[in-house]
Amino acid sequence: MISKHTCTNGVRIIHEKMPHVRSVALGVCIEAGSQDESKGEEGIAHFIEHMLFKGTPTRSARTIAEQFDRMGGDVNAFTSKDMTCFYATVLGDHAETAISILEDMIFHSVFDEVEMEKEKSVVLEEIATVEDTPDDDVHEQLWRSMYPEHPIGKSILGSKYTIESFNKEMVRNFINRVYKPERIVISVAGNFDDRLINMIETLFGSFESPSQKLVASNTETPLFKPGIIIKEKDVEQSHLCIGFPALALKDKRMYDLVILDSILGSAMSSRLFQEVREERGLAYSVYSYYTSYEEGGSFIIYGGTSPEKTNELYETIDKIIEMVLTEGVSEEEIDQAKEHVIGGFLLSLESTESRMSRNGRNEIVYGKHRSIDDVVSDIQSVKRENIIQIANKILGNERAISIIAPKETIEGIAFI
Repeated sequence: MISKHTCTNGVRIIHEKMPHVRSVALGVCIEAGSQDESKGEEGIAHFIEHMLFKGTPTRSARTIAEQFDRMGGDVNAFTSKDMTCFYATVLGDHAETAISILEDMIFHSVFDEVEMEKEKSVVLEEIATVEDTPDDDVHEQLWRSMYPEHPIGKSILGSKYTIESFNKEMVRNFINRVYKPERIVISVAGNFDDRLINMIETLFGSFESPSQKLVASNTETPLFKPGIIIKEKDVEQSHLCIGFPALALKDKRMYDLVILDSILGSAMSSRLFQEVREERGLAYSVYSYYTSYEEGGSFIIYGGTSPEKTNELYETIDKIIEMVLTEGVSEEEIDQAKEHVIGGFLLSLESTESRMSRNGRNEIVYGKHRSIDDVVSDIQSVKRENIIQIANKILGNERAISIIAPKETIEGIAFI
């Protein structure tokens, strides 16, 4: 059973007991990501995520690492376009220590200037790693192509120019602007007692952010722009991404999209995998996925192939899309997709960390928690006509394309 407690300052505590396990997963989820960044701040949300591990008045970065290692636990964090989350998984006996360290990191990090300069170098290396990994970089380029004038089109990592400009004042200003109590959710899942929840309320329930006015996340509807971004690079493969405007997070047709995604490209039995890889041998990696945010989202197809087969890969993907639009999908495909989606959903909830993550995100996005049975029922209720409608709405749109390929391949691309 998922329980919710709201502290007097607005911080929400979501907790789910799992008495059959020995671990506890704790997450501090903050509704603040790259979409909250102003011009010149690109990458600062992610940079702050790094810096919160670099020391407090009572703990150095090494001490933080050693304390979690001594507990035999894991601690990590991530930044997305709409959220930053700091999380740890430990044995139940260490849960109180773990949450006290997370609280110290989030509220008492010192942002030492020397450490900031070191971490700037680390983030710049992270940016370079993405640029040197074309099957990652091609997705970054696609988002730039799809939403060139909206924050969700920008890289979460920022750029060399913005990273090098960050200073302590900029970091503090961003935190004061968006790390507000009402934007913070503490999610707990695992084997714990009420003493832990009481401790969390003590640690997080009384803090007040500076009086700086809360600035809402960018709620302007992202304007999708069809087009092509081509990046010339000396690579062994051509990397291709095709993007379409899709659904916002709270769209009631989301499960229709989930089933369409499974049929088209997110499962081994999907049309893309079977035709592109198994039948034609055009690609080792080919798949589809969707990403949704408060005001919009995208449906994306990726494939990597030999440079000389780039045109054939695109044409094959295009024909698969066209067949879905003209012929629809079969009941057998729908039934198989439902089983695939339901199985993946249920299996994903086997760990305390996955439960913690699901509950935290559901609270931030929806403010409510639907039962597992209700979710399964909604998936099972998706009908063929719903999938056909959502396919036409999404795949029938103009598309954005990103390509990373060698110069000679780009010169011979027929679909530009």
